[in-house]
Amino acid sequence: MFNLIWLIPLFPLLAFTAIVLFAHRSNRLSHSLAIGGVGLSWLLGWAVFFQAWGTGHMGEEPPTVLLWGIPGGQTTLQLGFMADRLTALLLFMVPFVCLMIFIYSVGYMQGDPRYARFFAYISLFAAGMLGLVVSDNLVTLFIFWEIMGLCSYLLISFWFEKEYADPKHITPKEAGLKAFLTTRVGDVIFFSGMLLLYALSGSLTFTDILSERNLEMLAQRTVWLPLLGTMPWATLIAILIFGGAVGKSAQFPLHVWLPDAMEGPTPVSALIHAATMVSAGVFLVARMFPLFTVVEGGAQLGTVAFIGAFTALLTATIGLAQNDIKRVLAFSTISQLGYMFAALGIGAYVAAVFHLITHAFFKALLFLGSGSVIHGVEHGHHVTAHPTSGHQEHDHEEKHEEEFDANDMMNMGGLRSRMPWTFRTFLIGTLALAGIVPFAGFWSKDEILADAWQEFLHEGVISWPFFVWLLLTVAAFLTAFYMGRQVFLTFGGKPRTAAAEHAHESPRTMTAPLIVLAVFAALLGLAGTPWANLFHQYVGEEGAVGVGAKAGTPFNLPIALISTLMAVGGLFLGWLLYGRKPLPAGQPDPLVKALGPVHTLLKNKYYFDELYAATVIRFARWLAEFFYRFDDRWIVDPIVDAVGAFGRSLSAFGGRFDVRIVDGIVNGVAEVSDRAAGVLRQVQTGKVQNYLLAAMLAVMALLGFYLAF
Repeated sequence: MFNLIWLIPLFPLLAFTAIVLFAHRSNRLSHSLAIGGVGLSWLLGWAVFFQAWGTGHMGEEPPTVLLWGIPGGQTTLQLGFMADRLTALLLFMVPFVCLMIFIYSVGYMQGDPRYARFFAYISLFAAGMLGLVVSDNLVTLFIFWEIMGLCSYLLISFWFEKEYADPKHITPKEAGLKAFLTTRVGDVIFFSGMLLLYALSGSLTFTDILSERNLEMLAQRTVWLPLLGTMPWATLIAILIFGGAVGKSAQFPLHVWLPDAMEGPTPVSALIHAATMVSAGVFLVARMFPLFTVVEGGAQLGTVAFIGAFTALLTATIGLAQNDIKRVLAFSTISQLGYMFAALGIGAYVAAVFHLITHAFFKALLFLGSGSVIHGVEHGHHVTAHPTSGHQEHDHEEKHEEEFDANDMMNMGGLRSRMPWTFRTFLIGTLALAGIVPFAGFWSKDEILADAWQEFLHEGVISWPFFVWLLLTVAAFLTAFYMGRQVFLTFGGKPRTAAAEHAHESPRTMTAPLIVLAVFAALLGLAGTPWANLFHQYVGEEGAVGVGAKAGTPFNLPIALISTLMAVGGLFLGWLLYGRKPLPAGQPDPLVKALGPVHTLLKNKYYFDELYAATVIRFARWLAEFFYRFDDRWIVDPIVDAVGAFGRSLSAFGGRFDVRIVDGIVNGVAEVSDRAAGVLRQVQTGKVQNYLLAAMLAVMALLGFYLAF
């Protein structure tokens, strides 16, 4: 079965090709091909996963399928696919969650004029993530990494014609461009690390670059950098590779693109935030984890821990003041990714990967649930705005009417009774994300906190593990609060608008995936309980993930009680403000008064966008203008134009010299020759007697000349 892993990304890639070339005129055929392609990837992916689970291990060298080689000077880059424990785990999650999102999209995108194009794009997106997961080298991983970057741009800006009356409101085409350019910053840093790694190691295949011999070489060889001093090459390369993960997984300071990615259709949000895009950054660090741990006490792990923990708390605070139902979840995603990076930064590899898997299921559930809510509220608005049209499905244009924001939780309320299946599944996802026992998020998030606390006790000093535990514990409280706020504002109380009053449950193609994902969100964490820790047995074998990785921490009851208290306390505070006395229509958010100017700061996301606009973007524009003027007005073009003018003058002079002198001489010689020829031509009469007469006269003249002298 391992020898067939190359087929896993091929199926959705073939679906993309078939839709673009043959099936784009048929919506039904398009979504059937897309679902069929990712469905085959799911079946084969789960077959690989369960075979790996059954064998218990894959040996010292993971099964590899070599496809081709690229000559590279004195070496050859061997490119192919492989299946190890980490790959098998991602193959359990990625194709299955993608399948649920694809099925959900059939109902959500119904009536969209670019329906077939959407399914082509998401098929290519899925192929990118699956190809990245099974790659056995950094070259193909980077290729699929960039395919996802392209697809994110295409899908975030999918409704590119949408405009807003408010010029400050980012449009889909602007959001897509913002995501593309921001992630490119991280990709350039990542690619720089790849080049250095290849220059030093002579290979980019994981089995080569992560071998003990190569890692030891990278740890012993050093480089001097201005301001930073001397450091091992392993540290520098690890930080550069982490730069790519920071961009792709939207960590501080490149986190600004992900909330605006909500301008795309909701299934895109679920793909980006759960199954593909942002998971790729965590996967990359997990895949390269031995490189991060080979230098004991190096700056690379501290950098990962700091960025992760700081991002987790920073974006959790921003989520408190957001009213857009999808943007709340977007900041939650960034925060949860911070948990994973923080765990990797303290060496808690197993906990980080565990949370990556569980988070994908309950975050996909929450995003699809939010899309179901938006779908229902939009239908309610359609009914109230166009009462004569009955219960028809809204069309694409009506989906984006400016006078009503179906994403705003202040326009919702009372949806519990109108959308019962959406409410139940969304509640399960909320409890999982908040970390309530026994839902999946409790087991994975609690293990990260326990690992951080255990590492702090082991070191015995206030260091990164303690700050990771502290920041993540506070973030857990904030997460529970803003998720409680979201549930009560959306589903609790009475409808605050006519659209919410007339909302209805989504079609079965949308609710069925919600139910399936809810089961995983509720039960998947049981694979990591301290009593039957199947996940640790599968992933955390000693030596399985590299030096410095902890196989797992025993269950810590005090830490679990603290995290549970934070989760329950956050939900209780949310109920106290929004559930005990549901917010009526027209009443301001009580959090605005409670936080005062801090709420304004949080609502505006600490003004990071404005800060970047005033500094980075302004400098980039100034630099572009400077180089434009340097090129067009000051140096380059004036010199080029002067050289051109000189060349034209020289050419004109040469032309006149050629015409008047050279051509004059040539033509003069020709004229003389022509006239001489005309004279001499008279001699040639063709009569022999004339020639004899001329000859006799010439002889007589010569004879006379001789006699005279």
